[in-house]
Amino acid sequence: MFMIGPIGFAAPWVLWALAALPILWLILRAVPPAPIRRRFPGVALLLGLKDEDNETDRTPWWLLLLRMAAVGAAIVAFAGPILNPQQREPGDGPLLIVMDGGWADARDWPRRVDRAVALAEEAGRDGRVVAAIRLTDAPGDIVFQAADAWAGRLAALEPQAWLPSDLAGWAAVLPEEGFETYWLSDGLDRPGQGELFEALAARGSVTVFQSPRPVLALHPAGFADGVVTVAASRMPAGEGAEVEVSARGPDPAGVERELARGVLDFGAGEGRAELALSLPPELRNRITRFELVGQRSTGAVSLTDDSLKRRKVALIGGRDDAAEGLQLLSATHYLRQALEPVAELIDGSLSDVVLANPDVIVLADVAVLTQAETDAVLGWLDGGGLLLRFAGPQVAASDVARMSEDPLMPVRLREGGRTVGGAMSWGEPKTLAPFPEASPFHGLAVTEEVQVTAQVLAQPDPELAERTIAALADGTPLVTRKAVGQGQVVLFHVTANAEWSSLPLSGLFVQMLERLAVSTRAAVPGAAELEGQVWVPEVLLNAYGQEVEAGEVAGVEGAALAGAVADGPGAALPPGLYAGAERRVALNAVSAETELAAAVWPLGTPVEGMDVVPEQALKGWFLSAALVALMVDVLASLWLSGRLSGMARAAAVMGALILVAVPGGVRAQEADPGEDMLALAATTAVVLGHVLTGDARVDEVAEAGLRGLGERLWERTSIEPEAPIGVDIERDELAFFPFLYWPVTAGQQLPSGNAYRKLNDYLRTGGMILFDTRDSDVAGAGGTTPEAQQLQRIAAGLNIPPLEPVPQDHVLTRTFYLLQDFPGRFGGAPVWVEAAPPDAEQVEGMPFRNLNDGVTPVVIGGNDWASAWAVDQMGVPMFPVGRGFAGERQREMANRFGINLIMHVLTGNYKSDQVHVPALLERLGQ
Repeated sequence: MFMIGPIGFAAPWVLWALAALPILWLILRAVPPAPIRRRFPGVALLLGLKDEDNETDRTPWWLLLLRMAAVGAAIVAFAGPILNPQQREPGDGPLLIVMDGGWADARDWPRRVDRAVALAEEAGRDGRVVAAIRLTDAPGDIVFQAADAWAGRLAALEPQAWLPSDLAGWAAVLPEEGFETYWLSDGLDRPGQGELFEALAARGSVTVFQSPRPVLALHPAGFADGVVTVAASRMPAGEGAEVEVSARGPDPAGVERELARGVLDFGAGEGRAELALSLPPELRNRITRFELVGQRSTGAVSLTDDSLKRRKVALIGGRDDAAEGLQLLSATHYLRQALEPVAELIDGSLSDVVLANPDVIVLADVAVLTQAETDAVLGWLDGGGLLLRFAGPQVAASDVARMSEDPLMPVRLREGGRTVGGAMSWGEPKTLAPFPEASPFHGLAVTEEVQVTAQVLAQPDPELAERTIAALADGTPLVTRKAVGQGQVVLFHVTANAEWSSLPLSGLFVQMLERLAVSTRAAVPGAAELEGQVWVPEVLLNAYGQEVEAGEVAGVEGAALAGAVADGPGAALPPGLYAGAERRVALNAVSAETELAAAVWPLGTPVEGMDVVPEQALKGWFLSAALVALMVDVLASLWLSGRLSGMARAAAVMGALILVAVPGGVRAQEADPGEDMLALAATTAVVLGHVLTGDARVDEVAEAGLRGLGERLWERTSIEPEAPIGVDIERDELAFFPFLYWPVTAGQQLPSGNAYRKLNDYLRTGGMILFDTRDSDVAGAGGTTPEAQQLQRIAAGLNIPPLEPVPQDHVLTRTFYLLQDFPGRFGGAPVWVEAAPPDAEQVEGMPFRNLNDGVTPVVIGGNDWASAWAVDQMGVPMFPVGRGFAGERQREMANRFGINLIMHVLTGNYKSDQVHVPALLERLGQ
């Protein structure tokens, strides 16, 4: 292809015709020939006469230039000009397309597929055979076929939720004959990548395509010192950036929603950022996943397992805790109050609870254990348990750990105790000393309110200092600890109740228990803990970070899961949540030790970006220019001959011809009105909008539904809406529409980060969205539908307030009609709106609460309202609702709900004012 700058020519030989333009100039100058001048005396009689028809003696130079330009434009047009042609050296052998195909490719997978398809099509035009491999697959035979055979298969490829691992295996199965390679890389370096590149380079040239967009990876969350730590990595480490991280999980009603959000701050040149979240235990226990907002890949999602979940804690008291009226004196009362919100409590004898294999056993003033109990507890400690002991009168009076160290005590104890006014007395109660750096309690605030009046004393053995993790102001050990096998024994030298100290009455007591990991498990399970049992996947992740059902996937051995936790997931063990007999383990695409390294290619390797500048044929434009020039030539000739009166008329005709000749012309403007026309159409009157889902049938029903609702509003209210408009949330401005109807489909694409920003601004500034999953006929039976799951994914990025089913006194029940049910084509399913504020109390004597603080930004249901509202162009309902009179009554109630909804959007909580109560009571009485 012949190139002139960014323009290429498909038939450059036609351009030789431009050489004939000078000859054309001479011909045009010679025809018509110049008139011969003859002097004739009688001509003097014609002086003063005016001739209406003028003829020039020669063609003006500018008209000749215009005609030559028209001919030149036509010649260039037939030469096939193309703007930004994709010009490469044509190959003469097989073409191998290599795609990494891991989660790091998910961020721009459609562009990678488009690039691969374009490469295959270009190879097909050159008569070359093609093969394509995805490195996340198991190595297999590489078969070259005709390019047409790969077009559909390439378009259907999807990335995997793991990264390529067996690159050496692919190098071993490469064909021996030569071929050219195009490698669509994710930009990450991994073991074996250099060897595979060398094997490909030995068979032909290798070109690398690599996206400039950074790769972001979210590491598993950790819990230490009372805070949840979330870290993320990026590659490459460029300019400073902020990335939001969202913690998600079920709310008390079981609906998944965002529970917390923070910002990861990447400094300039920094590849890693960390965020510390201080979350209450009740909230932390609900978190099921962390995700980077706006990132669509498995690497941007971190599932949580039992490392942040409730632990099983056995409480055993040394005295009768069930004595009536003595709850505040019970040895376990304050422990139970502190642990019930964050742990699963187990009651029973020590022998029984050991069999239940709890995470923590608490002995409150339990002094003497039988040998069988001691052996059972020691075996349990070897497996990693935590034995938490508290002193008390029974421990102080016993001989436990007096002469020699008891295996279930961290230190030896002195006889008796130490109390205010006792034999070994203090002059006054003692306070706590600041916690040292080596203590797990380091950083907790020590207040003067915590005072100790009695305790058991530790013998001053050589190991006492290193086993002391908390002390009193005078240095006396208060909490001691020692390791036993894989577990540990901790002793509080005071009682678990308020008998010897005020510690159990303080918030510090709960924080100290949490620092001891009483409410959480170890973050990373060891191989020994995973082996010996079968782990069944509960939830799996796809490459885009979306949860998919595990289905009938078989369980895996613990040894294999331990290997995947250490080395990363793969085809046999995809990322997800795996459940065992007693706990669940999260296998994430990115581990805590994962480091993102940039791929390094040998010197001289061509590396191209993923951006493809589209080709644009210019033949139509040049032909249009030639046509316009010829039209102008006609007008100019008429003007020169005096047959066209007025330059204004000539300009008007010429402008009309130009509009007709320009490719696309007015029709293109009509097809794409642009933002200004959308603003004009949406703001000159009340216009209801529906979100375009990409499903033509669903969008058609949504438009028909809003058209039918608009007709009912015209008939019964003062609201006169115009025809509804379909809204593209990625491109259109949302502020023009007071109300959006959003039918949710299972295959609907998630909004982009920019779309989420617009949606959140829309909800925050007074807009309302009606989410309709259209599935209450199925979900009403207790099932979870794909539409409901997709709604949860869509709502993940929206700032939606707490929701509740529509209460009987909600303003939505009386904005125009008095309603209690809100059916659509289906009925019976609950409809969710913003929950009422806690201070929205009912005034005495008034039947309704004062809810005049705002309008619910979202309404969520699944009754398929659009199908009940929908009418065709003749105003006839499009879909049946129920049967007979009952069905038409249901349609009428659906229309009334729609009217109430739009009135609520446009008038707010006006009907919440108590001034309307007398009229409402009168209507209710009727």
